[in-house]
Order: sequence, then structure tokens, then C-alpha cells
Amino acid sequence: MKTGVLLVNSGTPASLATRDVRAFLAGLLGDPRVVEIPRIVWWPILHGIILRVRPRASAKKYAAIWTPEGSPLAVQSEALCRGLAEALKPADMPVALAMLYTGGATVAQAIDSLRAAGVGEIVVIPLFPQYCGATTGAVFDQVTAALRRLRHAPSLRFIGDYHAAPEYIDALAASVQDHRREFGAARHLLMSFHGIPERFVALGDPYRAHCEATATLLAQKLGLARDEWSVSFQSRFGRARWLQPYTIEAVAALARRGVKDIAVICPGFAADCLETLEEIGMENRVAFMTAGGANYRYIAALNARPDHVAALRSVALDARAARDGGNLPERSACFG
Repeated sequence: MKTGVLLVNSGTPASLATRDVRAFLAGLLGDPRVVEIPRIVWWPILHGIILRVRPRASAKKYAAIWTPEGSPLAVQSEALCRGLAEALKPADMPVALAMLYTGGATVAQAIDSLRAAGVGEIVVIPLFPQYCGATTGAVFDQVTAALRRLRHAPSLRFIGDYHAAPEYIDALAASVQDHRREFGAARHLLMSFHGIPERFVALGDPYRAHCEATATLLAQKLGLARDEWSVSFQSRFGRARWLQPYTIEAVAALARRGVKDIAVICPGFAADCLETLEEIGMENRVAFMTAGGANYRYIAALNARPDHVAALRSVALDARAARDGGNLPERSACFG
């Protein structure tokens, strides 16, 4: 049976036009995996207020990080897909990329392209290393919805997470070391992950535990002392209590404690996007400097680095080997 790989990322506005930003936000914030408020309550708020006000403000933020080629998330995700496709060519494993909420092929379209390539089994790799119902779960929902419409559905292997996969940790560590060689080592490494409401974790979501495991493994790989690194959570939305500490408060607190030189990495983001380039690279820099910091650096996401490609290649090949009953090294990735 020929195996293909489906990469899935969150998505991005197709352009800076307000209508395209609105379409992206409508898909994201309209997903019940993302906002778990009853639709009868949430729908009037979303369509009557948020989608009338937020798209214009968000478009201004996107304009600050937009590239001549388009959205950074789309550009980097596509480059990663091409790199993985080339790496898996000897294994005869086609690769397709899908976006959950606009900005590229839909999940259904990407599955169709793999089936057209003769694929009978699909390894789904959500580009979210740490499992979260709001992201990984949303991928599962869209994949299974797409398969339900097919008369002859392909076999499915779903990667629930790869938060502790050795090659992924190695790639993160290499990115930090490359950054140090170019800019010098910061006194403190802050690992910022996308936040979620605390309620999600209380209901059983393993996301926080996965984030902390990734951070601990990365710190160990880099040989950092316990006071040389910390974890925080960014991108809070709404009034609910989210995972803490909040990144924007953490950077200011570090500066006030006399830590004047920090580097920030976002291990939960496979590709750079608004939340890394604008929120972490710009907004949090201002917060740190305003609180008395002196040197603030953002370490880019893994994007299409060769070691990132190699890590995802290992995840894909291990999934196929598991089907074939091959001997696998001990891994953390979850195979569905």
C-alpha cells in the first residue's frame, strides 16, 4: 500500500484585504474546538461584534510582518512541505499541505491530491508538536469529516504529537545554538508557547504537560541551569483565565528582576506567523525594553530548516514502519 503524508497547519489570511482577514478569523473563531462557548451565545458575539471590529485591527498587524511572497506562515509551511516531499521521495511517499482556516488548500483538497497520486494510506502530521484539542483535535475533526464523504476512504495514521521526539528536540537545540553563534548567548532563554484556557487542561487536555516536557528536554539538551530558562504562554484571547505565566508579563518581570538580556523561542510553532513575528518579535520586545531590559532577541521558528525536515521525515517513516510491523526506536509520537 502506497503511503502519503498530509501536513496540516492552522492557516492564514490569503491577503491583507480586510475581507480575507475576516474570512480567516471567521473560520478560526467559529471552530467549536477553538471557542467552546455554546453557538447560540457565541454566534451573535462573533458575527455581530468581533468580525466587525477585529479584522481591520488584525490586518494592520499582519501588514507589519507580510512578505513580498505573502503570509510568512504560508510561505514557510509550503517550503517545509517541499523539503519533506524531497526527503521522502526515495521512500515513494508523496506529501501534501493543508490549512484549517484559509490561506492554502483545504484538508479535503489535500487528501484528494494524495489519492490522485495513488495513496492508499495517509499519515496525518498536524504541525503542532504538543497535542491540544484546539489545534490537533481540530485537524482530526477536519480529516475525518473529509474522509466521511469518500466511498473508498484511505487508511489513516494520525500523529497525535511529537513533543518529545529526539529529532525535534535536536532541531530546536540546533536553532538556539545557531542563533548564539550569530548573536551571542543570552542570559535567559524564555520558551513561549501558545496559551489556552486553563479550563481545557482541567478537563483533561495534555497540552501544558507536553509544553513543559518539550521545554525541559530542550533545556537539558542545551545544558541550561534551572535559573537560565523558563516557560510562558502567549496570545491570550477573551476574559477567561488562560495558562500562566503570560509571556508579555513574564518578559517585563524578567527585566524588573535585573535580567537585561533574554532570547525568546516559540517551540510550539512549526512556522513563523503573526504570533511569533509580531507578538513575540515586536510587542513583547517593547514590553521588555519598557520594563528596563537592554537586549531582546527572538529565535526564529524551525520553519524549513533541514533538521526540521529530517525530524518530520522520521515521524512519517516511523508511522509507516509501525504499520509494517518494523522495529521502532522508542518515540513519543502518538500513532492513531
